[in-house]
Amino acid sequence: MTSPVRQLFGTDGIRGVAGEYPLDPHTVFAIGRALGTRLAERQTHPRVLIGQDTRESSDWISRALARGLMSAKCEVSSAGVITTPGVAYLTRTHGFAAGIVISASHNPWADNGIKVFGANGYKLSDEIEHAIEAEIFAHLEQLAEGASETADSISAMLPGEQKLREQYAEWLAEFVCDSDFSKLHVLVDCANGAASTIAPLVFQQCGVSADFLHIEPTGRNINAGCGALHPEHVAQQIAAAPAGKYDLGITFDGDADRAMFSDATGRVVNGDAVLLLAARDMKTHVLLHNDTVVATTMSNMGLEAALKRSGIQMLRAPVGDKYVLEQMLKTGATLGGEQSGHILFRDMDTTTGDGILTALRVLEVMARTAKPLAELVADMKVFPQEIKNVRVREKTPLEQLPEVMLAIRAAESELDGNGRVVVRYSGTEKLARVMIEAESETAMRRHTDAIAEEIRKAIGE
Repeated sequence: MTSPVRQLFGTDGIRGVAGEYPLDPHTVFAIGRALGTRLAERQTHPRVLIGQDTRESSDWISRALARGLMSAKCEVSSAGVITTPGVAYLTRTHGFAAGIVISASHNPWADNGIKVFGANGYKLSDEIEHAIEAEIFAHLEQLAEGASETADSISAMLPGEQKLREQYAEWLAEFVCDSDFSKLHVLVDCANGAASTIAPLVFQQCGVSADFLHIEPTGRNINAGCGALHPEHVAQQIAAAPAGKYDLGITFDGDADRAMFSDATGRVVNGDAVLLLAARDMKTHVLLHNDTVVATTMSNMGLEAALKRSGIQMLRAPVGDKYVLEQMLKTGATLGGEQSGHILFRDMDTTTGDGILTALRVLEVMARTAKPLAELVADMKVFPQEIKNVRVREKTPLEQLPEVMLAIRAAESELDGNGRVVVRYSGTEKLARVMIEAESETAMRRHTDAIAEEIRKAIGE
């Protein structure tokens, strides 16, 4: 059964340009009131936690959202600048009715977003988001008819409760408290985002010797030429450093729910390779349920082949860590993730991807085995893969674009099982993503360009 079509929620909450619909003050207030009303129907004076990233718009969006929640008789607490998984953890461990993150993750600073976690720390299902969406539109109509947006005054959400951030950092550090990281030295890029307040605290508690980059957010420099979108920058710095200075490079995105890496030679290592490393380690320690890993349609065929050689099967879920998690919960899998660096560990008490936790797990394997990252993933032969983004006016179903479908079928016919074609719309931006994997780079680029060109002709901006 297909999920109902939604107008506000994408694959990772509500996202857009800050100050413009649906992230204008009026609509943000309505979102808070709609969510608060829903929560208040289920319990008296529900408590809601809000956390945010470092964008200059995050504070006013937090305050507008809080006003809406308070107008529905919710009690609002703030964790200030904190990672998305930090809010998920604190929500489920401190008895909050919901946790909300103000962040647009890897998007540019001018964008922002609203992500909601339930009391159990999981992102909301599509069905619940659809129901909340209907309530948001109803509240918008009421406000348009003259209902007041005023509520009790609320002070600025920043800096939030330091003790909440410290509790989350301590929880992360506990997972690797028995590991000896004294021989490892890492270079960490915090993307001028939420990790800037958390990662230094965690690495210090774990005894990891680390140098940090991009930990001075200005409100407008989040993800700007740094972080998980640009892991090659840390890789280049490691390659240029004196031999042996760094054992690992780590890069987080704006809300630190994912991480990308560089090995000691300056080679970028993505989420596929991390899944391989973690799967083998978990299988060795009998932590990999049913010897199964959940990846996505974007994961490289080389990962699937390498896992198979280790006696591990790989399932594919739609792109989006919430869909990976749904498949994991359905199958009982204890490991899943995305090529982009969202990794979910279900052998421990987690409900969403956590970039800092992923980094600690990678460091733990390196420390325990005394092997460099490059050696741990050396046998994964990556099929040539290209992903091309095409900015579009609208997200017309591909089946309604005949020339695009002809180009897709031509690619699939020529590859004939020795490659993959994935064409999909971004869940958070007006983009069509064309991904081709093939044994031949020439064929890969030719088909990628052909499909992208047909999309541009049909619906390109």
